[in-house]
Amino acid sequence: MIRNVRIDPDWSASPPAELWRRPVGPGWSSFSVRGDLFYTQEQRGEEEIVSCYRLSTGEPVWRHRDIVRFYESNGGAGPRATPTIDGDRIYAHGATGILNALDAGSGDLLWSRHVAKDTNRALPFWGFASSPLIVDDLVVVAASGTLAAYDKHTGDPRWQGPSYGGSYSSPHRMTLDGVDQLLLLGGPGAISVAPADGKVLWIHDWEPGPIVQPALTEDGDILINAIASTGGIGTRRLHVTRGAEGWNLEERWTTNGLKPYFNDFVVHKGHAFGFDGAILSSINLQDGQRNWKGGRYGNGQMILLAEQDLLLVLSEDGELALVSATTDGYREIARFNALDGKSWNHPVLVGSTLLVRNGEEMAAFRLTLDRAARTNTVR
Repeated sequence: MIRNVRIDPDWSASPPAELWRRPVGPGWSSFSVRGDLFYTQEQRGEEEIVSCYRLSTGEPVWRHRDIVRFYESNGGAGPRATPTIDGDRIYAHGATGILNALDAGSGDLLWSRHVAKDTNRALPFWGFASSPLIVDDLVVVAASGTLAAYDKHTGDPRWQGPSYGGSYSSPHRMTLDGVDQLLLLGGPGAISVAPADGKVLWIHDWEPGPIVQPALTEDGDILINAIASTGGIGTRRLHVTRGAEGWNLEERWTTNGLKPYFNDFVVHKGHAFGFDGAILSSINLQDGQRNWKGGRYGNGQMILLAEQDLLLVLSEDGELALVSATTDGYREIARFNALDGKSWNHPVLVGSTLLVRNGEEMAAFRLTLDRAARTNTVR
């Protein structure tokens, strides 16, 4: 979700303006941005790369290399996770399970762990895909269905959670009924552990398990999903409370009106918007009933521009689209070709600069701010 940014939706008059474009190695990492630097992961030959580039020009600043390569026939080669920025450090988790702590300015290696070996987890079919999560003085990653926490300063292991099935999700920090906890989707369904020691708080079974991240409703319930090998199964709303004898989990509803696979979904004004297979869909969070379904974007990704009720969609084919995030029907407002080839990487919007990439190239575009935003900027 993006707040405090309002763009001009009239792309026929003010289309996205390309700032730069450059080749990038394969991989499905997104971007992390700080100031004029951004970070991503890519594969170059037999080297898995954590890379730093300039946001303003796309020029490379530094690269950290590990002599490893992951490949599978569906997604191809390369890392799957996105680096995490914490102060003057970058934490990056590779597709084979290497976790690196790097100096954000120079790329110097500060420490490294092999999470797969530490947790005794085999390399999953699609590779390790968990992005690191910073929790106070810990960095937490998921090695398939096992959470592992390390001291973020030294890399020393701090705790390891129990092992469940498989997972391609990242750990997700939430506060439920006043209790800080870490959620991981995968394995049996949804797993919650205590951040301090990794002990299980509760488990909700919904096999064969989800891939995308959980979401919170505006009144504190959890939205999770489940998938099969052929695609998404549905979305479920859980009400989670803590009682005298432990945690209580109530299934409010389950719907097949929104069936995300590995594409995300967003929550906005009491509704969810996301991908139902290759088609966009919206559901009402009160009962799970579908509001609308329309538009084919393949296995795309999206950003919510909350203040404008807009979805900024990057399609699987590399097209950008603006779609109305309202409940009165599917409506595409604008479309623009940004990339060529299969585009699964999540786009990132920083101010008026939009970063997009796939496994072959990346590009930055300037989005024109709407008139009110330009006036406020001048003031």
